[in-house]
Amino acid sequence: MYVALGTAALLMVPFIAMQFTAEVNWTLSDFIFMGVLLFGTGMTYVLVTKSSTNPAYRLATGLAVLASFLLIWINLAVGLIGSEDNPANALYLGVLIVEGIGAAAAFFRPRGMTYTMFATAIAQFLVPVIAMIIWRPSLDEPAGVVGVFMLNSVFAGMFAMSALLFRRASATAV
Repeated sequence: MYVALGTAALLMVPFIAMQFTAEVNWTLSDFIFMGVLLFGTGMTYVLVTKSSTNPAYRLATGLAVLASFLLIWINLAVGLIGSEDNPANALYLGVLIVEGIGAAAAFFRPRGMTYTMFATAIAQFLVPVIAMIIWRPSLDEPAGVVGVFMLNSVFAGMFAMSALLFRRASATAV
């Protein structure tokens, strides 16, 4: 119930902004997609953490879910490598696949999630490296090569911090 209310509240921000400025121009499909993304993110957190009272585990899960949400949102909105139309951005799907398969294989247990999140951080950092090998980067792209690596480092750092929190949770688990 709280997730649904939070989703509705967050969707009110662009809805109200549309009433006052022409710069925000969302379609019905934008609202539906963002609603599904927000609700899915919230429910993922709730379902994964419902069996744990460990604060480190809950924080690690929250950080991993937040990083994944931001990765999807930013990538679809403006793209992390160049524009959202750059085919290199499809490589980020691999990061989410590593995270999802690893979490399922670990049965969401803290020790396995530690390894999963470290692997996810490595996958995140490898995306621009692979993209540079396959597609020659244009220095005219909005963020530039340095900007892309910096942004990917932020995401990789979030995943690595999540891994460290999962490691702490596994050390305190009984």
